[in-house]
Amino acid sequence: MSDWKPANYPSVSPYLISGNAEGLIQFLKHIFDADVTRRVDRPDGSIMHVEVRIDDSIVMIGGGATQHATSAVHIHVYVPDAAAVYERAIEHGAQSVQAPTRKHEDDDLRAGFSDADGNTWWVANQ
Repeated sequence: MSDWKPANYPSVSPYLISGNAEGLIQFLKHIFDADVTRRVDRPDGSIMHVEVRIDDSIVMIGGGATQHATSAVHIHVYVPDAAAVYERAIEHGAQSVQAPTRKHEDDDLRAGFSDADGNTWWVANQ
């Protein structure tokens, strides 16, 4: 147990700035079965900050109405079935970056797709 971070939080969490935070949350729920663990709204009801749990990790999301610029990132997630997650992502509007592939130098089956904000999600399983 630590007194310098919340219990059950990893030491590193990606922080995404999204112009459509609600849409990104729904996407992550559909693709990764993510759960919202914390949400802070602005007075107008728009999202200021939200945290979602994907397995043992937290992804933090800031709503787009901010002085901080939105920039796309790459995020890697180990999942039980990368091919199934990839197909589910494509069915929910993601753009394919790489179909499920297993390369000789890598034991993982890996696939990639991008969300509506331009973030690239790499999913893999052994």
